[in-house]
Amino acid sequence: MKNFALIGAGGYIAPRHMKAIKDTGNVLVAALDKHDSVGILDSYFPDADFFTEFERFDRHLEKQKRLGRKIDFISICSPNYLHDAHIRFGLRIGADVICEKPIVLNPWNIDALLEIEKETGRNIYTILQLRLHPAIAALKEKIEKGPSGKKYKISLRYITSRGHWYHTSWKGDIQKSGGIATNIGVHFFDMLLWIFGNVTSSTVSEHSDQTASGHLELEKASVDWMLSIDANKLPPEAAGAGKRTFRALTIDGEGFEFSDGFTELHTKSYEEILKGNGFRISETIESIKLVHQIRENK
Repeated sequence: MKNFALIGAGGYIAPRHMKAIKDTGNVLVAALDKHDSVGILDSYFPDADFFTEFERFDRHLEKQKRLGRKIDFISICSPNYLHDAHIRFGLRIGADVICEKPIVLNPWNIDALLEIEKETGRNIYTILQLRLHPAIAALKEKIEKGPSGKKYKISLRYITSRGHWYHTSWKGDIQKSGGIATNIGVHFFDMLLWIFGNVTSSTVSEHSDQTASGHLELEKASVDWMLSIDANKLPPEAAGAGKRTFRALTIDGEGFEFSDGFTELHTKSYEEILKGNGFRISETIESIKLVHQIRENK
């Protein structure tokens, strides 16, 4: 049984990490969030110690270490701009780190973290759960076995409507979230690069606080993409049905469906990490470079 601590317990994605820790037979020792609306802890680890101040959380983990209850893993679900600092903290206390997407905002942060990994002898893992989705894994295998030299034509549209709150939160601040392409797009970009190869060219048509779009040339695909939190971008059939989210991915004109099968992917990610097979920080470099380039529009 491994001891876990979690940073960002009040966040949207944190319950998936709590569930994964529990499902894999491990224990959450302590959790941190500056907000105290974390009753979700009762559903998974009611005995976990909880802190709203980082300094007290830090002191508690040090105390646990001296008492022989060392933290094996730190799970990070904090706002995007804090990932880098929280990863460094986890490594410094001698823990391996599991960090949500995007692992960092800037490519050069990865270089520095790789150095700290080497210095501390600990490991940084990230959640790239789309790579574990059965339909996506099958697509990758199909493309690898497909005709050599073939270039696929892809269209990606993803609209996930957000209300006024989004622009008041850290997610609406491009300096903190990385903007639309980073915050809601990085998983899709990682998936496309994983299957169709690295970027050979990228152009950005739009990058506002609500919508981003552009064109990618990958080694094996040409990709037109659009990401948005604007409900006005929803297709009439989706809006008419009262849906707030729309996702469409076509490959050579054929729809590719992967809407289902997400429920257990965080648990599967944790299972792989605990077996030593998780996705390492070095595997995120190309997607982080891409979203940074889109953000800077260069």
